Amino acid sequence: MIYRVLFFVLYATSVFATTFEVGPEKRLQNIGDVPWESLAPGDSVLIHWRPESYQEKWVICRRGTATQPIVVRGVVNAQGERPVIDGRNATTRSVLNYWNEARGVIKIGGANVPEDTMPAHIVVENLEIRSGRPPYTFMGRDGVTNYSKNSAAIFVEKGESITIRNCVLHDCGNGFFCASQSSDILVEACHIYDNGIEGSIYEHNNYTEANGIVFQFNHFGPLRDGCGGNNLKDRSAGTVIRYNWIEDGNRQLDLVDSDHEELIQNLAYRHTFVYGNVLIEGAGEGNRQMVHYGGDSGQTDRYRKGTLYFYNNTVVSSRTDRTTLFRLSSNDESCDMFNNIVYTTHPGESLSLSNSAGTLRLQNNWIMSGWVKSFESLTGEVVDLGTVTGSDPGFVDVQTQNFALKRDSPCVDGGRALPSLVQGVTQEYVAPQTGRVRQVMGALDLGAFEWRVEDTGVLPDLDGSGLIDFSDFVLFAAAFGSSEGDANFQANADLDGNRQIGFPDFLIFVFAFGKKVEQAYKILLLKTEVYIL
Repeated sequence: MIYRVLFFVLYATSVFATTFEVGPEKRLQNIGDVPWESLAPGDSVLIHWRPESYQEKWVICRRGTATQPIVVRGVVNAQGERPVIDGRNATTRSVLNYWNEARGVIKIGGANVPEDTMPAHIVVENLEIRSGRPPYTFMGRDGVTNYSKNSAAIFVEKGESITIRNCVLHDCGNGFFCASQSSDILVEACHIYDNGIEGSIYEHNNYTEANGIVFQFNHFGPLRDGCGGNNLKDRSAGTVIRYNWIEDGNRQLDLVDSDHEELIQNLAYRHTFVYGNVLIEGAGEGNRQMVHYGGDSGQTDRYRKGTLYFYNNTVVSSRTDRTTLFRLSSNDESCDMFNNIVYTTHPGESLSLSNSAGTLRLQNNWIMSGWVKSFESLTGEVVDLGTVTGSDPGFVDVQTQNFALKRDSPCVDGGRALPSLVQGVTQEYVAPQTGRVRQVMGALDLGAFEWRVEDTGVLPDLDGSGLIDFSDFVLFAAAFGSSEGDANFQANADLDGNRQIGFPDFLIFVFAFGKKVEQAYKILLLKTEVYIL
């Protein structure tokens, strides 16, 4: 009898979930035609691409479940273009009634109609959301209304288990904003750029404060011209920033203090994880510090007073003056830095690792030769447990920002085993806004990318003819059985990258034999699991 009741409940839930389709030739022509006030678990809103943008804004204040989330999804066109939600002159469904209208184009949580609740299990994906900032206006409850400076493309006032996926957020005060009553937030595969307010340091591409937040596979681009905000600013407990591409901003990362006791007392507030990212500092950016950890309120009792775990990141600065990697706010903050690559296009003497305070422990990093501990009076300490230095980390092509590693890079196999208290490095960023499994052969490589044959063009075409044929086999056979350092060793025959030419390399050669180079690439991609033994 119990099983029958359970079956009926599950069946009824799936049967009565509704899909609302919006767009050309759909029953609902406008986003405002969707009954946002009565969405139920399992409901989906599908917003189809159309040539013109949707000049509409709305609130989501309903609850899904873990198995039946409420999903708001853009449906792309044949070219992959997302539907555009434009905050300029936007209107709202007349039934909806919610406060803080001026704070976001899409708002999650905080409403009179629908009745206020803690939104949960909400997914927003595949939308381009733009233009929620001054001087733009919208039609609100009180008529034509100005957006506030801190308006966001998506503003989460409160919510549990909220996912923002594959969205483009730009031309707003803040790109993504969530407030302290938010928990279990996931921001992934988004392009967040071109936000901020001219002449202001208070609006950012991302500004978040939550109990548990993960950023992964995102591209955080530069802010709008003349805007002094940070790229990713966060005040959360349990922050994880992994496998992202983050370029420019006042600082790339500004990880500072909360003013909410429930977050400050959370043990996760003391541990922040940043790994597998690419951080880029362009020439002429406003602040020479790239990563700030601790606090900015001046009330040091609120500061994080914990550890920033910063590992397997690739950091590149093209500043022509000084670059400082870390600012730790006080001597109560520390950073464990390992398995990173830190490269500057300017001489290494222009690079310092610490601004002044806090404890920085570094091990197994590749850092530009000539680096210094600090340009200031060092009040904390920098503990060097072993660093590789040089002038060239062995990137494939710095000019095109291809920071994959060449086969002969000193960073290949240079990493230390990860301590048990940190999260594993299992993925790596792939442009645009996606990822792939990080395939580790031997020891972990330094930086955000593991050496891969398809990244560096190493193929069984040993004679460069464009065809893998018998002449290549003759060259391969001459090198077979050799190791790096042997007279007959040929790096281009080391197809699996382990510095030895053996049976795994032979398997790769067999897979590609008789193929043209373009076909060989496809073979290697399909056979990756086979030849990495």
